[in-house]
Amino acid sequence: MRHILLVAAIFSLAMGGLAGAEERPNILFIYLDDLGWRDPGFMGSDFYETPHLDRLAAQGMVFTDAYAGAANCAPSRACLLSGQYSPRHQIFNVGTKPRGRAEYRRLLHIPGVSTLDAEIKTWADRLQAAGYKTGSFGKWHLSHDPRDYGFDVNIGGSHSGGPPRGYYPPHGKVPGLRDAPDGEYVTDRLSDEVIQFIRESSDGPWCAYLTHFAVHTPLQPKKELVEKYQAKPAGELHDHVTMATMIQAVDDGVGRIVASLDELNLLDSTVIIFSSDNGGYGPATDMRPLKGYKGTYYEGGIRVPLFIVWPGVVKAGSKSEVPVTAVDIYPTLCEVAGVRLPTDQHCDGQSLVPLLKGSVSSFEDRPIYWHFPAYLQSYPSVANEQRDPLFRTRPCSVIRVGHWKLHEYFEDGAIELYDLRSDIGETTNRSETDPERRDKLLSQLREWRDSIGAPVPNEANPKFEAAAEAAAVKRLTQQRLRE
Repeated sequence: MRHILLVAAIFSLAMGGLAGAEERPNILFIYLDDLGWRDPGFMGSDFYETPHLDRLAAQGMVFTDAYAGAANCAPSRACLLSGQYSPRHQIFNVGTKPRGRAEYRRLLHIPGVSTLDAEIKTWADRLQAAGYKTGSFGKWHLSHDPRDYGFDVNIGGSHSGGPPRGYYPPHGKVPGLRDAPDGEYVTDRLSDEVIQFIRESSDGPWCAYLTHFAVHTPLQPKKELVEKYQAKPAGELHDHVTMATMIQAVDDGVGRIVASLDELNLLDSTVIIFSSDNGGYGPATDMRPLKGYKGTYYEGGIRVPLFIVWPGVVKAGSKSEVPVTAVDIYPTLCEVAGVRLPTDQHCDGQSLVPLLKGSVSSFEDRPIYWHFPAYLQSYPSVANEQRDPLFRTRPCSVIRVGHWKLHEYFEDGAIELYDLRSDIGETTNRSETDPERRDKLLSQLREWRDSIGAPVPNEANPKFEAAAEAAAVKRLTQQRLRE
């Protein structure tokens, strides 16, 4: 008997985990692009329809205060896959070139890198090494091929940040999508590919990373749904017809995937996670009562929908208001799968499993950080959702501790402090009326930057023109007032 137990223990360690293969759940991770905090029905949309996602959310735990790792695509995804804050992996923006007009940028930005270092072991690497079959379906954006980062299968993934050539074919040389028939909507195709992957992997544990291109631009409707939403009365929050069709296409695919899991008797042995990579696309959707949208570090740019379904573990219909973030997904997936974290690689996240099981003590007053030493130019139509009309955000760092959130902007040293419990819309800057809390959080933020080696831009941009910047701000502000 001793010999049997010893062999079992050695096998478990060799797999890099704590549980036998027959005990490890399958993992379906549905990750959308630019889906706003209020866009799913379970988060309050009054126009978009997500009945399948709503039913799933009701079967698990919904996180009301969940955050992306960054306010735009590439850095957020790097945080998610690595379990690290952006100063560690050095992906700060989409691409490394400066964004916005040079004469409006006061500082030289920190370019960072555009490719995730393959030496960084992702959670997919860990699952793959432990015997999971892994597949990436859709947007990748961190290199040319996700198979170098722990995925056995790649359908649609490349360094591109958007759908290959839109949502309808032809898709060019994109892996797995070259044979797309005329009229096939890529969102539907990706859902179908996941179903096929699950059917082919049902003899062992698997992890499907369904990372939809939807609802990223170009905004292209699923044609057969347009008439439905054109006839539907507008909601007070949402009314964008094209966005509604794109979101329904995602939801319909989720319904088909869940039906397949049920048919294969896999629902009770599958953990399902749903989230988005950053806030919603401001010109097409609305995150109210949050301020901001994709690209800003106000709540609307970084707070995202998140639910986790884990049959037999997570109480159905549960909700958590504990602040959590994308870097938490790495240790969470490892614990769910019984896989040990790598000992030679730093992980900034904290496993959400205690929260999923009802314990919150280890998360009390835990700080969450963001660092963006670059620029993102504005969308003119929603310029009132940011600090100034020229940029969605300028170089900054942000910290949230408890219900308090502090922004530090490097160009002018501006500090913004908000009490999110009473002011979720970040309308009242408390930095002058609560200097003690301001200084404490600012010190904590700066100590974190020093500890992690976060680069702070401090070199003046020789192309900056103060007069041109002031004139542009005045012109756009007056235009906004006229509108």
